[in-house]
Amino acid sequence: MAPDDGLHFLANLYKDWSVRMAVEPALSLSAVRELFEERQRPTMEPEDVCFRSETVGGVDCVWAVPAGADLRKVVLWAHGGGFIAGSAASHRKLGGHVAKELNVTVLLLDYRLAPEHPFPAQMEDFTTAYCELLDRGFLSENLTLGGDSAGSSVAVSTALNLRDRGIPGPRHIICFSPWVDVELMSPSLWTSGETDYLVPRPSGPELVAMFLGGITPADDPLANPLYADFAGFPRLYINVGSGEALLDDARRLHERALAAGVDSTLSQVAGMQHVFPILAGRATEADEELKRLAQWF
Repeated sequence: MAPDDGLHFLANLYKDWSVRMAVEPALSLSAVRELFEERQRPTMEPEDVCFRSETVGGVDCVWAVPAGADLRKVVLWAHGGGFIAGSAASHRKLGGHVAKELNVTVLLLDYRLAPEHPFPAQMEDFTTAYCELLDRGFLSENLTLGGDSAGSSVAVSTALNLRDRGIPGPRHIICFSPWVDVELMSPSLWTSGETDYLVPRPSGPELVAMFLGGITPADDPLANPLYADFAGFPRLYINVGSGEALLDDARRLHERALAAGVDSTLSQVAGMQHVFPILAGRATEADEELKRLAQWF
């Protein structure tokens, strides 16, 4: 398979979603969630990785455990989906590839979704699961928080919440195509219509309203990390595609972290679609990005 065949697979999936949503703009929430479960299709099945379900801190989770992995080290992963969709199942294979490349276990959380459970439910679920791992004897220095798209915001806000509560925080934070600006002020969100085939600008305010629930202001530092104080924040790795609507979210998060003295790395890859590492096993660009992540890790 030529390297760009996999890239076309992801682009075509996103285009198909956009067409289906345009044809039926009043899709029910359950229909949107069912559509988003197709998120697993671009990812090839990771070899030599076992999966098992468990409840951790009252949260349903899926463990991805590669053969020979260092069982002392865990990456807690927050799936994307605009805070309203996605699941551990939709991101199971991506979690398996991340676990295998980093030689760790990955814990994918089925955190509560908006609008039934607006902010801070997502952050609270992650905080609870993280603390449960500490109670089980895992060392904070062996724990990492990660996420993609809206899940990146969950990971970042959880790390800030842990710090503010005086709980030993994780060693690393990993963000794939982060959506962190719920004020929707990043310029690329409004200028990438020809290059980003997924992120729907018109639906942004509706997603934000469901996430914040009409209660939390859009400049709350935990709901919108671009307003947060990043002093003492863990090492941070961010990747993003150059034509993404969320390119400037990634850049602004990186710049905020650097300004606070955080060890932050931004991997900006030309021509990539939203959360392109989900092409793991299918496209060399995704596999090479995971190798860069492993080198950093």
